Amino acid sequence: MAERLLPTEDPVLESVLQWTVDRDAKDVRRLLEWLPEARSSRERKALLDRVRDLLSELEAALDDLDRLH
Repeated sequence: MAERLLPTEDPVLESVLQWTVDRDAKDVRRLLEWLPEARSSRERKALLDRVRDLLSELEAALDDLDRLH
């Protein structure tokens, strides 16, 4: 990712959004790693539901970051 020449108007918000992106991406990766080891279809569905929730949050954070820039 390219470095910005000028800071955003809200560097705290930008930092929180970036942290959210990083954390959600790691969590999604971990959940997807657990998916093949799930013992039941109910467990797999719960993992996938959580992945979908995190992807939605991740997309919203990325959209907000785009708006800041």
